[in-house]
Amino acid sequence: MPEMWSRLRPWVFPVLLLSVMELYVRSVADSSDALATPTQALKAWWSLLWLNTDEGLWRVTGFTLGTAALGLLLGALGGLVMGLVLGLSQRAGRMGFLTIEILRPIPSVALIPLAMLVFGFGVRMELSVVAFATFWPMLILTQAAARQVEPRLLEVSSALGLSAWQRTKWIVFPAMIPRLFVALRLGVAVALVVAVTVEIAANPHGMGYAMMIAQQSMEPARMLAWLFWIGVVGMLINVLTLRAQHWVFVRMGGAVLETSKVST
Repeated sequence: MPEMWSRLRPWVFPVLLLSVMELYVRSVADSSDALATPTQALKAWWSLLWLNTDEGLWRVTGFTLGTAALGLLLGALGGLVMGLVLGLSQRAGRMGFLTIEILRPIPSVALIPLAMLVFGFGVRMELSVVAFATFWPMLILTQAAARQVEPRLLEVSSALGLSAWQRTKWIVFPAMIPRLFVALRLGVAVALVVAVTVEIAANPHGMGYAMMIAQQSMEPARMLAWLFWIGVVGMLINVLTLRAQHWVFVRMGGAVLETSKVST
């Protein structure tokens, strides 16, 4: 019984919140054209699930996730490389400090007009904004992680005569893995949020645009269905990221254990 309760406990507040919303809309705001009950939103989501058009659930979701993933990949790779350079080289860190502090505070959505002028509507415009937004957290956290690598490890690498690439691959990067996963989780959340925001503001594709069309068409049930679905997608992505992090940590722990056995 305690084990079952521990599994059900996280669902208590969401169920309570949805129940209150259901009762409120049915009793107080039943005649409102701007609100819908959670059960109506669920029915709208079910109809979207089987809609085999460009407005269907899977195609719209696939566009948003694909663009967010590709933008995250570009931003994360750029942030990782630049963060390593700035973190391992004090001279590079001092030279890049002013530029980073000027560009980093710029809101990613402020680049939408510029991205529209350069790329027009579509994937490239959204991709550029997502990449810009995810670049900075990856850069800052990677730079901090590189600076916090144990100095003795760097001394050992110098004593062994390792090249810069070998030192980064075999010593620096494995020591940074835990902090890099924190940066990755933050980047994943930022990528989804920015992708949906761009679609709401400017790009006529994806889940954000579908939610706006539902709102403009006075279909609150469909709008809430998309809103809830975006939340579910974000939760699933976070769960998958945590599982990937656990898998990497287990593999790293197993590799360390095997190395210690061989050395003894």
